[in-house]
Amino acid sequence: MSEQQMSKADFETLAHFRYQLRRYLRFSEDLTQRAGITPLQYLLMLQIKGFPGRESANVGELAERLQAKHHGVVSLISRCEAAGLVQRSVSSSDRRQVDVQLTRKGNECVEQLAGLHRRELLSLQGTFTVPDLTTLGRK
Repeated sequence: MSEQQMSKADFETLAHFRYQLRRYLRFSEDLTQRAGITPLQYLLMLQIKGFPGRESANVGELAERLQAKHHGVVSLISRCEAAGLVQRSVSSSDRRQVDVQLTRKGNECVEQLAGLHRRELLSLQGTFTVPDLTTLGRK
């Protein structure tokens, strides 16, 4: 399968999307740092809170959701645990697994930050859009 040549307008579309995405991520980075946590700590807590069907996730699941290496997620969990944001426990369904859940402090933190992120996304509706990729590369 050969890729079609992209036009200047295609590059402009992709660049604008990346700019919009970066602005939102910068907003998130600033917001989390003002709350006294790192962006990765927020993402970890968000993935735990938003994990489908349950109130916890194991290390492997979190590594997948964060697109990070297992050992890096273990370190992140340790930092969050030291900050009182999460707690670990041996999984009741598989004793080889470690489940991670939010503490009350972590739950309050992620709820507050997620609400502010939601408000920012609502303010961007209509301006922050995914480009129509079906038209990219077409002459």
